[in-house]
Amino acid sequence: MSHRTFFWFILPSLLAMFVFIAMPLVSVVFQSLYIEHEQVMRVTKNCGPFGCKEEVSVDYEATQQLRDQNPLGQFNGLGTYLDRDHLAASEVGEAWTSSTSLGEFSTKLYNLPFYRSLAFTLAYTFIVTPFVIILGLLIALGVNRLTPVLKGPTIFLSLLPMIVTPLIGSLILFWMIDAQGIIGKSLQLLFDDKELSLKASPTLTWLTLMIYGIWHSAPFAFVVFYAGLQTVNADALEAAMIDGASRLQRVRYVVIPHLKPLFIFVALIQLMDNFRVFEPIVGFSAEANASSLSYAIYSDLKGDVIQFNSAAATSVLTIVGVAILLAPVLRKTWRDFQQKVV
Repeated sequence: MSHRTFFWFILPSLLAMFVFIAMPLVSVVFQSLYIEHEQVMRVTKNCGPFGCKEEVSVDYEATQQLRDQNPLGQFNGLGTYLDRDHLAASEVGEAWTSSTSLGEFSTKLYNLPFYRSLAFTLAYTFIVTPFVIILGLLIALGVNRLTPVLKGPTIFLSLLPMIVTPLIGSLILFWMIDAQGIIGKSLQLLFDDKELSLKASPTLTWLTLMIYGIWHSAPFAFVVFYAGLQTVNADALEAAMIDGASRLQRVRYVVIPHLKPLFIFVALIQLMDNFRVFEPIVGFSAEANASSLSYAIYSDLKGDVIQFNSAAATSVLTIVGVAILLAPVLRKTWRDFQQKVV
């Protein structure tokens, strides 16, 4: 294919990426550098038989005129990124100098909104992602050994968590872990504690959200690995069996190296998805005990006062976080690619 033909072939995709990815991203970055104009206040003096008094009211006409002159708002630079709701530069510095131990500093850091959301986001990402990969591989290996009659129904049942909409799935599990739900009631009977509640404890809430994340995402890893198992070299497996390799050894030295590119692919997808965890928090109504960066963006965009600049700043920080997470994996992939080319 000539360069000219390739250019016209890829042009529609490039235009779509520019319109739907690049332009919104630039817009978000610009919005994060501005804050809403302050309302123009008007002081009026009313005099009556008993004296005069001043009344302060909002001058809506002057405020609207100010907004029309500069729709983006008032330039704030990196002020939004450094305020208490985000990186909290001054609060972090004060906490570091006043803390006598790392544990005390971590506690003070966790009390800040952004770092509390970041803590859950990172914990969710680094716990759910490896469990999804391991569980997906184990399911794929198990299904691959079934007879053709059992494979179909088993694959269908394994895909159910992925078929169910994340929000609906989290709502169903939320009702099940309620004190009157089947899981919640069973746990109360098991531990003989009528006051036991999975929703009341932050630790149990985190655990529940992570278990749900693993349950919902494992089918995706299963499908990818199961497809990869169909391409494993049968001659290599047969040779390993002749040499006396056990099933575990065949999986370790033949199957896993063959599936290495798929491990990287699943890891990339899961890291991006898990770092943007949102639906389970809404479905479980867990915002009191767990909050993610995506939920922080949602909180800024709801209610009577919409904070576009705060939501934009958190969005940019989320994108930076995803880029940092993906950098090692992408770097390793690029090195492997260069070695193959050489």
